[in-house]
Amino acid sequence: MSDLKRQAEDVRSSFEQAIASVTATDALQELRVRYLGKKGELTALLKSLGKLPPDERPQAGEAVNALRGQIEEKIERKKQDLTRAEDAAAEALDKVDVTLPSRGRPAGAFHPVAQTMHEIVSIMLGLGYSVALGPEIEEEHYNFECLNMPSWHPARDMQDTFYFPADEETGRRLLRTHTSPVQVRSMLQYGAPLRIVCPGKVYRRDNDPTHSPMFNQLEGLLVEEDVSFSVLKGSLRELMNGFFGRELKNRFRASYFPFTEPSMELDIECVECGGKNLSCRVCKGTGWLEVCGMGMVHPFVVRSGGIDPERYNGFAFGLGLDRMAMLKYGINDLRLLFDGNVSYFLSGRDA
Repeated sequence: MSDLKRQAEDVRSSFEQAIASVTATDALQELRVRYLGKKGELTALLKSLGKLPPDERPQAGEAVNALRGQIEEKIERKKQDLTRAEDAAAEALDKVDVTLPSRGRPAGAFHPVAQTMHEIVSIMLGLGYSVALGPEIEEEHYNFECLNMPSWHPARDMQDTFYFPADEETGRRLLRTHTSPVQVRSMLQYGAPLRIVCPGKVYRRDNDPTHSPMFNQLEGLLVEEDVSFSVLKGSLRELMNGFFGRELKNRFRASYFPFTEPSMELDIECVECGGKNLSCRVCKGTGWLEVCGMGMVHPFVVRSGGIDPERYNGFAFGLGLDRMAMLKYGINDLRLLFDGNVSYFLSGRDA
């Protein structure tokens, strides 16, 4: 057994020297194979146990197995130390110093969606509007019934809603599916005349490159005496041209919304190709981009807001702030706005 003891001590000694000089996880793996692999030095010792007399094998096997456990433990500790060191080095190499000035955008710049909201609100403030806000956890009454969508209305099927358990006092509550309830609440609170924009988060069950279960909307409402559709069209042309910083061709298409009558949608010329590229990834070769829904406020909604529809009328419009940000800043996947991919916005391209 003395020969086996000597061989075991030699293996221990050579292992201690070898592991002390290892500085990388790749080299550590090579060391593991050298001693513990199928053809490793310690494996060879275990195989040699069969050559010993039967009465010596248990003691010798115990000693070799103890050495194996010690080697495995030291390799594991070394691996943890090396992994921490390598991770720290990689983190230092890829570190983003958030105190540095941003690249390509002013220092302390807003998130693209917040920047878009501020720009649109600023334009609308210049047109005489005020900002109104409301709760994101909304009552079904304000989210649907006051907007001419009773329980049986098919338009409810268009909005897959996040509901909360029913409450005996307030009825069924939900995460609002649009910011339109703010319009009703504002009419009830302030009456007419009224000019407001309502920016905020809304929620629907949807998730893909162009949809998110949480997204941002901005809706506008004007209620005065003798309001015409031409005022709405002129206001939206002013908004789109001001936001994109140039004159854009536009067209208005007939549509349907339960809370407006008549209803229309606004298309603008493609901000990427101007309608000149049949393979444009933004407009899909159509030359047009749908950006806004609108219409004259339905008399039922005006009455739900506590205002006499025989005296006052008005218009409302709504647009997606996330979509507007994507169009202005060339972002092709809505999820990039929410996944914290800082490198995308620092580089200005897909990361």
